[in-house]
Amino acid sequence: MKRKADDYLILDEATGTYREDPEQVVRDDVEKHYWLNVGRTILKDWRLYVMLVPMLLVFLFWRYMPMYELLGSFKVDDVVKPVADQYFKGFSNFKGLLMGTGTYSGLSVDFWRAMRNTFLLSFYGLLFGFPMPIILALFFNEVRSNAARSALQVMTYLPKFMSTVVMTSLVVMLIKQGSAASNTPPGILSQALASLGLISAETAQNGLLNNPDYFRAIYQVSGIWETAGYDSIVFFAAIIAISPTSYEAAQIDGAGKWAQMRYVVLPSILSTIVIMLITRIGSMLSIGYEKVLLLSEGRIASYQTAEVVSTFAWRVKGSQSGLASAAEMMNNVIGMLLVIGANTIARKASNVSLY
Repeated sequence: MKRKADDYLILDEATGTYREDPEQVVRDDVEKHYWLNVGRTILKDWRLYVMLVPMLLVFLFWRYMPMYELLGSFKVDDVVKPVADQYFKGFSNFKGLLMGTGTYSGLSVDFWRAMRNTFLLSFYGLLFGFPMPIILALFFNEVRSNAARSALQVMTYLPKFMSTVVMTSLVVMLIKQGSAASNTPPGILSQALASLGLISAETAQNGLLNNPDYFRAIYQVSGIWETAGYDSIVFFAAIIAISPTSYEAAQIDGAGKWAQMRYVVLPSILSTIVIMLITRIGSMLSIGYEKVLLLSEGRIASYQTAEVVSTFAWRVKGSQSGLASAAEMMNNVIGMLLVIGANTIARKASNVSLY
């Protein structure tokens, strides 16, 4: 008994009695009244927690409850019955998509084409779209006039606050096809590209969106135009947080502007770049169907390079909801694996990770 008491009690040699460690007493008291302290904190800042309720409801109704419908990928396709009343089918939908067994041969070809297009669009977006916000943030940091910098930032932020319908409508108007019958010229951007010799006059007349070879470039350029300015906010905030003494030390060593960017700015915001890169990789395959549908609407020829997993699921959901759910689930599982892999590599390579 004495040996056990020595583990958590202190022996008072003068009196020969045991007493509790004061630090242990404090820890026990904190642990005993933990939930009471949590309740007091919530009551003290109840206004902040009330503001949190709408976000929790959004996540509940639009993020967690739809997960129940993923059970449809393991059940019999029946668009009439709810998911709960359908019979368990196993992995038949997944086998049909992956291997094209049975009646799924045609749909399997379409699925793999959609998966390839999704990966290519995401990869090009990561390759060309991810560095642009960093470049913009570096550019904004070099503009010394506050008024000029604010005006430029607002101009680059504005496209993000336009709806997808407005953005795609502008893109379609800029590169629309011409009509010889009504003597309608092609879009102004198509005319400019043709005058520069980048595309042929026939291609400009027929419309760039009607040519599947140009869809990916149009998608990426319009995406950079829409999101690069808004995404630069995070990197610009990290840049302005750099201590001025770092620049002064670099200037004393004879570093110019390019050297300061390379040896001061970029190393200082490396952790931010890594975190944003991991989150970007995690959403690589999450291409929404809205923009793709609006750009490729009525243009059957562009489906070869335009159809992605989300549009494939939207197209087959009316007749085979289980197959659509299986396609979306496989897409999401691959995205989750990409996040885990990117986070692991980043943690081992630079000791910076998301978790």
